Amino acid sequence: MNSMLLLLVMGVGAGILGAILGIGGGMIITPVLTIMMGLDIKYAIGASIISVIATSSGSTIAYLKDDMLNLRVAMFLEIATTVGAIMGALLVGMFSSNFLYVLFGFFLLYSSYNMLRKLFDKKGESVYTQDEGLVKKFKLASTYYDKSEQKQVDYSMKNVPGGFVMMWAAGLASGLLGIGSGAFKVIAMDTIMKMPLKPSSATSNLMMGVTAAASATVYFFNGSIRPDIAGPLAIGVLAGATIGARLMQVLKPRVIRMIFVPIILYMGLQMALKGFGVNI
Repeated sequence: MNSMLLLLVMGVGAGILGAILGIGGGMIITPVLTIMMGLDIKYAIGASIISVIATSSGSTIAYLKDDMLNLRVAMFLEIATTVGAIMGALLVGMFSSNFLYVLFGFFLLYSSYNMLRKLFDKKGESVYTQDEGLVKKFKLASTYYDKSEQKQVDYSMKNVPGGFVMMWAAGLASGLLGIGSGAFKVIAMDTIMKMPLKPSSATSNLMMGVTAAASATVYFFNGSIRPDIAGPLAIGVLAGATIGARLMQVLKPRVIRMIFVPIILYMGLQMALKGFGVNI
């Protein structure tokens, strides 16, 4: 009973942070289950895959209602992530647990570096507005209402092919590590394609659910998903993601980055060191 309550509380926390940051609960759940609870990483990955789907479901409803996410961008880029997710899930049995720990850790560290660089950018948050190339052809530009600034924001993007390649890598990471690859998705849209952080996060939440679902079937049939762990987590994550989606819309982008960096930096260090046999 205590373990079930712990999983529920963990799920709520992971859902809130996952919805705000657009990274999915898996980035938080996988390290906690393995490092703090001693669960085998393959079962932790299976549980986090289900939690990622729950995070996506809970937050996407709120973001759709408020026109925060970009459906055209999500549909276009999801082609790359889905292919990558299936490839990653099929390749997961070829790698040792230590290798997965190290890969997961460096993935988190790389994500935190990108957010840290943006955080200290003296130019601040800028909005790219020029429609060109694939953006114009597929009508990817959009608009959203920023509740923290109380104004309508019209935005466009650039370097769509670069973002597409990054999305494939995001899908590969999702299938291989069971993390929803939200950080890679946010990086692809926010850093490479120059989308504003809020619609990047919202769109990432929608996409990571589809990506995780593409690889969940593989994990189900290889026995990596334990209902006694994934069930309570998913319930907590669903509730947390609904709360997080509401909070994200009233937070400033800089605050979102400030939340993101220390969490991902700490988790990245923990996982990477554990992969090398060092426990802290």
